[in-house]
Amino acid sequence: MVLHPPAGGGAHCEAAGNGREVAVRRVLLALFCVLFLVQSACAQSEDLRRTPVVRAVQAVGPAVVNITSSRLVQSVPTPFGGQFSGPLFERFLRDFGLEVPAQKAQSLGSGVLIDGRRGFVLTNAHVIEGASEIAVRLQDGRELAAKVRGADPDLDLAVLQVDPAGGLPQAEMGDSSTLFIGETVIAIGNPYGYTNTVTTGVVSAVGRSVGTDEEILTDLIQTDAAINPGNSGGPLLNLLGQVIGINTAIQADAQGIGFAIPVNKAKRVLDELINVGHVTPVWLGLFGQDLDQPTAGYLGLKSPRGVLVTELSRNGPADRAGVRPGDAVLALGGKPVEDRQHLISLVRDLGRSETRLTVARSGRELTLAVTPQALDQATLDGLLLTHWGLSLDPRPRRAGLAVSKVQGPAQRLGLKPGDLLMQIGGQDIGSTDDLARAFARYHLHNALVLTIQRGQNIYRARMPI
Repeated sequence: MVLHPPAGGGAHCEAAGNGREVAVRRVLLALFCVLFLVQSACAQSEDLRRTPVVRAVQAVGPAVVNITSSRLVQSVPTPFGGQFSGPLFERFLRDFGLEVPAQKAQSLGSGVLIDGRRGFVLTNAHVIEGASEIAVRLQDGRELAAKVRGADPDLDLAVLQVDPAGGLPQAEMGDSSTLFIGETVIAIGNPYGYTNTVTTGVVSAVGRSVGTDEEILTDLIQTDAAINPGNSGGPLLNLLGQVIGINTAIQADAQGIGFAIPVNKAKRVLDELINVGHVTPVWLGLFGQDLDQPTAGYLGLKSPRGVLVTELSRNGPADRAGVRPGDAVLALGGKPVEDRQHLISLVRDLGRSETRLTVARSGRELTLAVTPQALDQATLDGLLLTHWGLSLDPRPRRAGLAVSKVQGPAQRLGLKPGDLLMQIGGQDIGSTDDLARAFARYHLHNALVLTIQRGQNIYRARMPI
């Protein structure tokens, strides 16, 4: 007997097979959709996490370097339990052929590569001050020896150079004149030795002036981004990843206040630091005193802010601009002048750029165009003899400058030809460049603190000027 399949049985099996295939396809499609959605969600999540701050740090981080500076310190105990040490003491010992065991001291700071092709690093001058050895460590682990290409302690800026072999990253410098108050900024540095630490904050203010023990730093960017020891010399960035400042100072007695030098100030002096090694000091060609309330009232001023002009250098910048003795300097470059020290700082920051000088005269305010002048050797020699009563000669490869002639203030103090001028205001004087910087810093002061060597004795004396 022959058995036959039921009619239509083949069609039923074919339909069942097609159903299973459709089901499998639907499952696969669903899995694909789930995987696609998961992947898209992950990508979106990563995009959300890669904020402008992250992108800026990723772009500039490789160009931020850690700087270790080393110097040999010689010291001997004093009868009072302290130590005699420092560059002046070391040079004094060498002059007399004396040797004292030296110890190596290290300090940490930060910097930023601004020219990878030539290997230039921008940092603070105080980070490398007095260093005999400087090492720069990159984010990729490379450690390179660095040399100082140029430095200016008054501006607190320095340029180092490392060997660019192997290729170096570099950061883009922005425009600090376009900052917004409240704009997000990023500080990168090496606080307490922790490499490439990132903090964020906002621009709290611009054009800030901060007084230190020795001078007034002007035109600073104020931020609440955390800036700690070791951050000095590191970059302050905007959200475009551009350097808009060099971190430089901390307000020690306040929380959430840090300062940076505007990058435009650094750009102004970069060529001079790289090609000359220092920034040539400038001055306005005037002498003066702080305004007091009676003088301010006589001039019709509401407050005793500014500088009363007492004397002009003949044919100097202020004289050519039309300033007269008895004028009160109220503003320079549109920035109000507080006192003599503030005026000196404003002049230093401007360099040899023409700017506006606002003075009060006979109850009126006048605005004059003035261009600060470089203190060249001939000008400096005449000013030192006329106003400080000193004529000085260099001593190649030896400490200090030799006094060759005295008159006026120096003579009244008791200085003599043959004395050695070692320091002015605690700053070493070893060259005519040091002397020019000291004159630019102190020419409006009422007195100078001098360190003098006579024979084997060192004295410190106050000289009224």
